[in-house]
Amino acid sequence: MGLPDCLLTVLDLDECGYVKETGFVWLRHKKKREYYKFEDTVISYDAVITAYFQPNKIRNLTGVKAREFLIWINLTEICVEDGDDSPSPSGFITFKTLAGLSKSFPLSLFGGIGAQTLVFREEVDGSKEGNWCKKLKL
Repeated sequence: MGLPDCLLTVLDLDECGYVKETGFVWLRHKKKREYYKFEDTVISYDAVITAYFQPNKIRNLTGVKAREFLIWINLTEICVEDGDDSPSPSGFITFKTLAGLSKSFPLSLFGGIGAQTLVFREEVDGSKEGNWCKKLKL
C-alpha cells in the first residue's frame, strides 16, 4: 500500500476487518491506548479505529489523536509523498486534520515501507492464549 509499517497499533485487538472493494478497515481494541511516537508528540488510539486505505494514503481516519504541547488534535488523513520508487524511505509522510492543519515528517523516522499488514489473533483449541497470529496483506 506504500505506507510505513506500524502506523496503527495492533496490540490487544478484539476484532478487525477489511472490505477489499472499498478499502474500509476497522480495528476494535480492548482499551484506549496512548503511545509516544516522537519526543514531543503523544499518539492516542481509541478503542475503535476506522479508515479507508488507498495506495500511499489513509483517509477518513477516526479514533486517532495526536497531542503536541497541551492540545489534542484528531488526525483524519495520512499520506506518503515518496519522490521515487526505491525501497529506501526518502520521501515524507504527512498527517492532516479536519481543520486543514498538517505536519510532515521524513519517512526515515518510520523505518521502511513494506506491505501493510494487520495482525489477527487466532483461536487455537478454543483458547485465545499464546502468540499465534495471522497476517492479512492489504
